[in-house]
Amino acid sequence: MSFSISSTLSLSASSSLPHALFPPPHSSMSLLRRLTSGRLRFNIPQPPRRFATAAAAAVRQDTASWTHAPLIEVEPAAESLFHVSIDVSDAPDLVASHTRAGQYLQLRVPDVEKPTFLAIASPPSLASSEGVFQFLVKNVEGSIAELLCGLKKGDVVQLNQVMGSGFDVDQIAPPQNYPTVFIFATGSAISPIRSLIESGFGAVKRSDVRLYYGARNLKRMAYQDRFKDWESSGIKVVPVLSQPENDWTGESGYVQAAFTRAKKAFDPLSTGVILCGQKQMAEEVTSILLADGVSSEKILKNF
Repeated sequence: MSFSISSTLSLSASSSLPHALFPPPHSSMSLLRRLTSGRLRFNIPQPPRRFATAAAAAVRQDTASWTHAPLIEVEPAAESLFHVSIDVSDAPDLVASHTRAGQYLQLRVPDVEKPTFLAIASPPSLASSEGVFQFLVKNVEGSIAELLCGLKKGDVVQLNQVMGSGFDVDQIAPPQNYPTVFIFATGSAISPIRSLIESGFGAVKRSDVRLYYGARNLKRMAYQDRFKDWESSGIKVVPVLSQPENDWTGESGYVQAAFTRAKKAFDPLSTGVILCGQKQMAEEVTSILLADGVSSEKILKNF
């Protein structure tokens, strides 16, 4: 897959920004009509006749695997981004399937069969202790994500079991053997990185852990209210803005360029890397670090 599993399957101002900064989503019914109109067609090849029985059984199994769960919160997180919290306390099997940061699932909204993929932004411990899954969703016009962001507290969605192996942090453990960890995220792909940071991967036990977090501008950068806590856990947060305001004094451009400018000598054999975000960024960062001698096994992705 070429996508980075992010909020809509892959940054902006904190959740304290006034709601007036975020235009209301289009009518859910209007969007639903667009998504389900005769103009939307999918060319799905039909299975050979001899496989018809097996295909029907798979459909029945798929239908049975969906869990109905109510929304707890749908609130702006930044420009074009929304916090979405879902109550999964009545679905212990679904909760138990979330075992590692970086995993994702499929979600369906009412009256639309086609699902969307979402990375889980909350750590597994939140599901096990409070029965909650949290997501950072990018509101894209004409998408299922737009329908989701237009729902309200109490509305019911459907979730499939958690998928993916997530970030295999065992590859960069124990912390004392990998004191340097570089983390890269762009846009809504910060959501699985949040899960990783708040799950704990021994950052405080490492000497140099840096998060290069790219967004267009501060209005599009989510989780700014969490930066202080992330810093206290041992992570230096480096915001990188591609189109900053005139008064911005931090890093600008793309995260791979910001990393290259700031890069100092480091031991590649004791360095770990965690990547999530725009494909070009991930490819360029990988090339840079492989050239520096970092092992490909130590460059972690969530898919």
